[in-house]
Amino acid sequence: MKKILVFILIPVACFAQPEQLKNFEILLAKLKSGNTVKAVIHYSLSKLVIDGKEEKAHDAIGGMEFRVFEYFAKGAVSNDRAFISVSETVLISHPRYGYVLNYVKLRIFEDNSLEIIARYLDPKTYEVRMDETFYSEINNGENNGAVYLFVN
Repeated sequence: MKKILVFILIPVACFAQPEQLKNFEILLAKLKSGNTVKAVIHYSLSKLVIDGKEEKAHDAIGGMEFRVFEYFAKGAVSNDRAFISVSETVLISHPRYGYVLNYVKLRIFEDNSLEIIARYLDPKTYEVRMDETFYSEINNGENNGAVYLFVN
């Protein structure tokens, strides 16, 4: 009796670990070449500013995929630094605010610093129910940056 060997080929990519993007230049190159980037934000590692006053940042983690992005070279919109801008809005149910639109915007600057805007908006009137701004930097594996960037 003949033995038949069956080989199942599984693409190596299925087992590949995400690659951490450790600076602005690498991030921009990956976005320009069409890669999908994901961000994991450790808010407690960032500086939180509410109404111009620094507060203790929340012990919370969030994530987002860069579905749409914009890149602005230095001076393109009267900006003194080049930056990448991404944002996402999703409807959530919050225990304090009820149903709100959760808006998060990242501006990632050429010096690896970041500004993260988080807002809750009333889904009918767009009234701002919560407004927080966080500041940090891209985590490069050696610093304490709050934002980890990955590409598969």
